[in-house]
Amino acid sequence: MKNVHREYPLLAMCGRSCGLCTMHLGGYCPGCGGGDGNQSCVIARCGQSHGVEFCCLCQEYPCAKYDSIDTYDSFISTRNMRANLERVQTHGLETCKAETHEKMALLAGLLAHYNAGRQKSLFAAAVNLLPLEDLRTIRDQLTGEAADLPLKERAQAATALLRRAANSRGVDLKPRKKPK
Repeated sequence: MKNVHREYPLLAMCGRSCGLCTMHLGGYCPGCGGGDGNQSCVIARCGQSHGVEFCCLCQEYPCAKYDSIDTYDSFISTRNMRANLERVQTHGLETCKAETHEKMALLAGLLAHYNAGRQKSLFAAAVNLLPLEDLRTIRDQLTGEAADLPLKERAQAATALLRRAANSRGVDLKPRKKPK
């Protein structure tokens, strides 16, 4: 997998949103198509051997590798991997790119203006899991209501709005850990 370059590395072959991942944002992971890539990823090696940009473009998708892929979360939320691949199939890559870039901009705004030092993972999970319309509404509310507050209060307002939106959609923002 060394030096693999993909057309759009901000969405992994498996459907993970690398552009919204705290590991990628922190510079700790180049993704499965950002040069060195994640050498140990079985799915990325499989996709490369099948010559596909995304698993959903493979004739064998969904294969056994996807049987329990979204049961537990790793370092970022994996709950939307299948949904991301379904969007690639149904709406096309250009639509998915536009959505990913808008979500990346929303996450960057949250991190730049509402992160008091402890919200990065929560913000990344919320942006990964909530629909764009909810995130746009939250951005607009924060811009109007919390813009002049001190950072700690802005962070609390952002956290409260994201959690409220997640609760109303039945989305749990906490990682689902595999039992020991």
